[in-house]
Parts: sequence; C-alpha cells; structure tokens
Amino acid sequence: MELFNTIAVLVSLAALFAHINARFIGLPGNIGLLVISLVASLVIIVLGKAGLPVVHSLVEVVRHIDFNLTLMVGMLSFLLFAGALHVDLDELLERKWKIGSFATIGVMLSTALVGSLTWFLLPLFGFRMEFIYCLLFGAIISPTDPIAVLGILRDAGAPKSYEIKITGESLFNDGVGVVVFVVLMGFVTGGHEPTPSGIAVLFAREAAGGFVMGLMLGWGGFILLKSIDRYDVEVLITLALVTGGYALSLLLHLSGPIAMVVAGLMIGNRGRRLAMSSRTREHLDTFWELLDAVLNAVLFVLIGLEILAMPLTGTSVMLGLMAIPLALVCRFISLSVPVTVLGFWKSFPPGILRVLTWGGLRGGISVALALSLPRGMERDLIVSMTYVVVVFSIIVQGLTLRYMIPGPSDVSEIQEDEPSGPA
Repeated sequence: MELFNTIAVLVSLAALFAHINARFIGLPGNIGLLVISLVASLVIIVLGKAGLPVVHSLVEVVRHIDFNLTLMVGMLSFLLFAGALHVDLDELLERKWKIGSFATIGVMLSTALVGSLTWFLLPLFGFRMEFIYCLLFGAIISPTDPIAVLGILRDAGAPKSYEIKITGESLFNDGVGVVVFVVLMGFVTGGHEPTPSGIAVLFAREAAGGFVMGLMLGWGGFILLKSIDRYDVEVLITLALVTGGYALSLLLHLSGPIAMVVAGLMIGNRGRRLAMSSRTREHLDTFWELLDAVLNAVLFVLIGLEILAMPLTGTSVMLGLMAIPLALVCRFISLSVPVTVLGFWKSFPPGILRVLTWGGLRGGISVALALSLPRGMERDLIVSMTYVVVVFSIIVQGLTLRYMIPGPSDVSEIQEDEPSGPA
C-alpha cells in the first residue's frame, strides 16, 4: 500500500505540474517539470520552517523514496530501451568510431580529470577526500544522461549531424559510466583488488557482457516478433524483453543499461523493418512513446522533489557551483582528444566540441549513483555537489543549448568520412 501511495503522489504531481507548465509557463516539458518541482520543494521547505505540520509528512514521503532503486532498477531499463528504439542504426554505425571514442575514452578521461582536479581543489576550501572518492565523483558526473539529452534535443531542433552524435554518445556513455562507477565502488567496498588485470576483467565482464546480452535479447525478441502478427502480443514481448532482460543482466552482474540500448537498437531497426506489420509498428511506437513520456515526467518531478532529502549546506552548494565549470572544462578536454585524433581522417561538423560540451547534460542517473554511495561524510558532500551540477545542467544548459547549435545555413554539408584536419 505504501508503494502504491508513493506512485500515486508522484504521478499526480507530474500531471499537475505538467498542466501548469503547458497552460501558464511554456517551458520545454522536462525542464518545466523540474523547475516547478524545485519551486514547490523550496516552498515546502519555507513552510516547514514556519512550523506547518503537514510539511513534515510530505518531506518524509520524499525521504522514504529510494531514488537509486526507483531509477536504476525500476525505470532506467524502460527509458533506455524507449530512447534506443527510434535511433537509426545505420547512421549510428556510420559514426561508430566517433561515438565509441566519445563514450569510452571520453568518459574514462573525464573521470580521471574530474577526480584529480576535485582531489586537488577540495583542500583549498577546507575539505579533504580520499582520492578514490574523488574518482567516484568523476565517474558520477562524467557520463551524460540520455534521458535528459533525448528530450531536450527534440526541443532544441538540432541538425541531424549533431543529434545522432549527442544521442549515440549519451546512450552508450551512460552504460560505460555506470560500469566505471561499479568498478570503482568495488575497490571502496573491498569487493575487488585494484590491479590492472582486475580492472580489465571486471570492465570486460560488465561492458562486453552487457553488449552480448543485448544482442541475445534483441535477436531472441526479433525471432519471436517475426513468428506472429498480433500487435498486442508483440508489444507484450518487447515489455517482457525489457523487464526480464534487465533483471537477468543484473543477476549475472552484466551492464543492464548497455544491454537495453543494444536490444532497443536491434528491435527498433531490424525488428521494425523485418518482423512487424505497419499496424504493429504503429501500436508499438504509441505504447513506448507514452510510457517514455510518463516515466520521464515522473523522473523529473522526482529530481526536483529530491532537494527535500538532500544534505545541502551553504558550503556544499558552493562546492557544487565550483564543480560546474570543472565538469564542463573536463568534458571539453576529454572530448578534444578523440576529436583531434579522429580529425586527421574523419570530418566533424563545425563547432562540434562546443555543442557536445554544452549538450552533455547530467540527470537522474548521476543523482541515483551518488545516492548509492556508502553513508558518510564523503557521500553527503558528493550527493550535494552532484545535485547542484545536475540542476544547473538540466535547467541552464538545457534552456540555452539551442543557442549553441549552428543554424542550418551555417552547417555546410560535410561527408563525414572524408579526410579532414583536426576539428
């Protein structure tokens, strides 16, 4: 009953805030929900200071929601599958080296840079943190969030050459970032030995294992979809693929996010073309678009309400503000390396580094990973800093991303595989 009441509160608030935004404010959907949720949370905090008893009950409801469990286990699989379902695999494969390098080299380099600079800068503000926790903060803040990116890119009107890179990178670097976080957490909890071979084995098992699992799930789903022509059963098969496949990936300690992205790409491309009738495609698209919209609305409301449970202090907010330019600079540097190297034989659209850097939005996944840390001083500080970066990322970067993207008249038609100098 408690679970049902929590769901009822979140869905009701999402519907109410979405209506207010659509009727009176007019911000892009997810950003509007986050802004209204934040304002509502701040009002609740002020009313709580005034001594209203009902406020305490609302705060307790939010504090009892396990954000990490709700997102990473309850919602993430659906959101990633729905996001990958409409990505053109052929266009993704044309840019596989660029997207692959951004999602691997970029994430790992950014993790190291953010972690090292955080470890260096914190003592200047009177704080000290073990280097491994600084690296964990880097792993939390380095990957972009596909859930935040996909929704805001639609509103920004990005040209195709930019959209496919940002979308593809965010879908895969999310999975890579979670794997890096899991590897580092193993050292913190004592579950793994911090040796090069141990890191390589664990990373290969999580990432490569998740990729193979996604291929198996996608192929199995394709076979089942091709064998029948009943849209209701076929929609149910995709739902089972996501829930059962994600649960199996977690059970086998494989990367569930990577598995869902790969499975979604297979069903959305090969499955859509060769295993579905036009009627099934229409119903499948409608189902997953609606589910994606509802879960996104609930997630962004939850991010806004989560401020009620955050250990925010004046100092932690200040450190979070410090982390904003740090994260942006490290992302720019980490993307510059693959862009410069690949730029010797592949072309990039103009201003790609600027767009990728500013378009690298952080979201609920970063907050969820931070909240999964072991309790202690390091956790409170990392959670607070992460939350400030995420809120800035979604609201400020999300609202201004359209101004960073060159207009169609400014983007020359570039054959992306032609040799070119560094971007």
